[in-house]
Amino acid sequence: MLFIHTPFILAVMSEQRLKTLIQFYEEDPSDPFNLYGLALEYQKTDLKKSEALFNKLLTDFPQYVPSYYHAAKLKAELKQPEVALRIYKKGIEVAKQHNEKKAEQELRSAYAELMFEME
Repeated sequence: MLFIHTPFILAVMSEQRLKTLIQFYEEDPSDPFNLYGLALEYQKTDLKKSEALFNKLLTDFPQYVPSYYHAAKLKAELKQPEVALRIYKKGIEVAKQHNEKKAEQELRSAYAELMFEME
């Protein structure tokens, strides 16, 4: 049987996913992954809410490496390239501290790409 994703079905699925992520965060706000997932989900529908959640994530969980890439990308998308560059730089430092070489390389690459775009 072929299942067709209509816009209505996709909206319902997204709404349910958002409710689930909110519930996870409310159950355990001390887990940065819950906040990270919520910030990523809001990035699809509400950039300002996503930005606020990434800001909270960077403030409350500064050692959570995955947040830096997406937070910086969002800042660049919101026409805040200087802020994005600062976030990438901090992410590179944190990734290096945690010996997360792949994350460090991805952050360096994104930083260089944004610097190139700003020239």
